[in-house]
Amino acid sequence: MAFSDKILQKSIDPTVHQMLDRAEQAGIETVWDRYEKMLPECGFGELGVCCRNCNMGPCRISPFEDEGPQKGICGATADIIVARNLIRMIAGGAAAHSDHGRDLAHTLLLTAEGKSGGYEIKDEAKLAALAKEYGITADGRTKEEIALDLAKAVYAEFGKQEGPLQFTRRAPQKRVDQWQKMGIDPRGIDREIVEIMHRTHIGVDNDPVNLILQGLKASIADGWGGSMVATEISDVLFGTPEPVRSEANLGVLKADHVNIVAHGHEPVLSEMILAACSDPALVAKAKGLGAKGINLVGMCCTGNELNMRHGIPLAGNFMQQELAVITGAVDAMIVDVQCIMPALGDLCECFHTQFISTSYKAKFPGAVHMQFNEENALSIAKEIVGSAVDNYANRVPEKVFIPEEKSDCMVGFSAEAIIKALGGTLDPLLDAIKSGAIKGIAGVVGCNNPKIKHDLGHVGLVKELIKNNVLVVTTGCNAIATAKVGLMLPEAADQAGDGLKGVCQSLGIPPVLHMGSCVDISRILNVCAAAANALGVDISDLPVAGAAPEWMSEKAVSIGAYVVSSGIFTVLGTVPPVLGGPLVTEVLTQGANDVVGAAFAVETDPVKGAGLMIAHMDAKRKALGI
Repeated sequence: MAFSDKILQKSIDPTVHQMLDRAEQAGIETVWDRYEKMLPECGFGELGVCCRNCNMGPCRISPFEDEGPQKGICGATADIIVARNLIRMIAGGAAAHSDHGRDLAHTLLLTAEGKSGGYEIKDEAKLAALAKEYGITADGRTKEEIALDLAKAVYAEFGKQEGPLQFTRRAPQKRVDQWQKMGIDPRGIDREIVEIMHRTHIGVDNDPVNLILQGLKASIADGWGGSMVATEISDVLFGTPEPVRSEANLGVLKADHVNIVAHGHEPVLSEMILAACSDPALVAKAKGLGAKGINLVGMCCTGNELNMRHGIPLAGNFMQQELAVITGAVDAMIVDVQCIMPALGDLCECFHTQFISTSYKAKFPGAVHMQFNEENALSIAKEIVGSAVDNYANRVPEKVFIPEEKSDCMVGFSAEAIIKALGGTLDPLLDAIKSGAIKGIAGVVGCNNPKIKHDLGHVGLVKELIKNNVLVVTTGCNAIATAKVGLMLPEAADQAGDGLKGVCQSLGIPPVLHMGSCVDISRILNVCAAAANALGVDISDLPVAGAAPEWMSEKAVSIGAYVVSSGIFTVLGTVPPVLGGPLVTEVLTQGANDVVGAAFAVETDPVKGAGLMIAHMDAKRKALGI
């Protein structure tokens, strides 16, 4: 089938081409259409020089010194406004990921107290390890007693008024010393987020550098605090991921099954939806309506959570959520929080799809709200799945079109699974890096953004990295993008350089390792910390780099800030709204090297972005004498 150049320029994914053509013929609007209607986007907003933090404005700073205002009504300069706007984005992103962690801590508490509706502690070894880390006695006690103390200790991390946060001490001592020297060692997770909101109120902090330091501090509280809590407690409750085979792309939908898409971010919901989909009564009900069974698939980070623990197929990443509905085969789109487009409400009305929201924090126009809570988790999940099954009878066969494309993938490489694959120690990986077989390690993460051809940034950058013997670890939408094109298969080692290819073949692993959802970037931090400790250096000394080729969310801003704050050079594929502040831009791209030993670079071309990362790794290798 031939598609117009307009459609072909939107994505590299053939399922996207098919669904956009279908949407165009049906007169259905998608995220790409809304992006095009928004052009040209506000130039002041793109530069970050507009301020709405009080009601004297809104104010905007002219990028031209000889015309237009150069200060806000209160006297704030472009750099002040840009810095305030930037760290408010960090606050929003840190709040989102840290709230995810708080919800997991709450679920662990209820489970330990015997008050949850279907959860259990599945990884007792990790529970014991975390208890030891927190100084909690385990001998002679039940797992529920240990979990109760752990839940209370983790809960306390959010409201702490004085630090340190426990997981920040996983970082090398040199890194902790640098944080303390610069005054960015976080005290409590919530405290640092709240302090950003205070400092950015009119008339408080008006030093751009001081503002940025507080942003870095809050981001560390996210990456080494709230996000790490989310990852670790998820593993305790739902099991630590191990390598498993799965499939990815819209072709995982099945015309002869009840199709349920779990979309959002928190496994507290999706684990129960999975359990409900296996309920014999609900499966029998589906078959009674003519379906062959219930087909649960994942979207975005909830998809990654289900995929890495259970092998549940991935239907797609952020930009494909509308396209899944446009197949006409989705009986229910079940969502919780984060990265869910409110456009889904109107879209689902064009089909038979039920759009079901479940969180009191996140309600959407056009959605049926079925309130979920942990105390009655499984029974509520069965009600939700039952509603989806009933809706199968309303499907319109003439409206169903499911692309055939899907790819096999190997997923579930937690830090523990990577070490296990290496024989129980990081030594083989470090030896491969020292020998040059592996040039370095790249953490490639992040969202989709219609400003960039869908998946091109992700796939183009990753292919260039592995070709140059860089081992890639990935989470979030990048993980899904690379899974869809077969880069998460051991056979993909044929696309890698000879050194990386040999390592992958000897271990039976792909050159791109799936480490989970976007909160699971904390797994990457743990691997980097362990490698640095093994070598007796700081993370900033390692031949490692990060990238977010298609980022768009506030969470990504917080992630980028804590990755750089951890000492990892990071390349961004879309331009952040900071260019209107020359001092802020200089601090982020150069000055941060003196503060945290790493900085940002912006490169919209994925191959050139990979080149920057490879050059950085070469420089670090030379400094280490390897």
